[in-house]
Amino acid sequence: MKHSLTIVLPAYNEEANIETAVADAVAAGEKYCDDVEVLVVDDGSADRTADIVTQLAEKDSRVRLVSHHVNQGYGDALKTGFSAASKPLVFFTDADNQFDLDELGGFLDLIDHVDVVAGYRINRCDPWFRRLNAAVWNYLVRALFYVPVRDIDCAFKLFRREVFDGLQLDSMGAMVNTELMVKLGRSGYRVVEVGVRHYARKAGVARGADPRVIARALIELVWMHRRLSTMDARARQLPGRAA
Repeated sequence: MKHSLTIVLPAYNEEANIETAVADAVAAGEKYCDDVEVLVVDDGSADRTADIVTQLAEKDSRVRLVSHHVNQGYGDALKTGFSAASKPLVFFTDADNQFDLDELGGFLDLIDHVDVVAGYRINRCDPWFRRLNAAVWNYLVRALFYVPVRDIDCAFKLFRREVFDGLQLDSMGAMVNTELMVKLGRSGYRVVEVGVRHYARKAGVARGADPRVIARALIELVWMHRRLSTMDARARQLPGRAA
């Protein structure tokens, strides 16, 4: 069955990767969908990322660019993409070319039966310190929340558009994937996981191990835990709810 799909590509200083990322997204969309748009969210890049996407969009109407005038963070880039997506299905991946977009076909085969298809990296090809950070982060998150996936931050996820209706995402940075999956899990949406191949970054600079990014994610994690705990406590106090 063919589908109508928005592919969201958040990008920050990815001029060395963005043309290939867009081309791969368009090719996957053509192969597996009747209707596709490739939506690049440029998060205030200081390089030529936005210029390159503008040129690609002039040649292909399926390519769209949404730009933040200043860098706002990964979370805000994703939220902008989700809000601007116009198709019934929404998929996102990063613009660093570390995934094979051809694997999107298997995700689309499943989305008619669930609400979310989430990838998990079979063999994560990142430096050891990023894998260590990810392991610690996954452990911490699971100690605080129910999370319906094993690889929280895997940037290869497909959603039915309606899961975003009424969903409030507050994270501005790297914590957004955690907040997204925790809140979808709490809302009872059906989630299935699929293993995907992962490749080493060949160009550009990853920001996930930046101490400022990590610090911001930890602050947002604590804030979300407090907020959800308060909401749960209030819910238990409502008439008809068990104490």
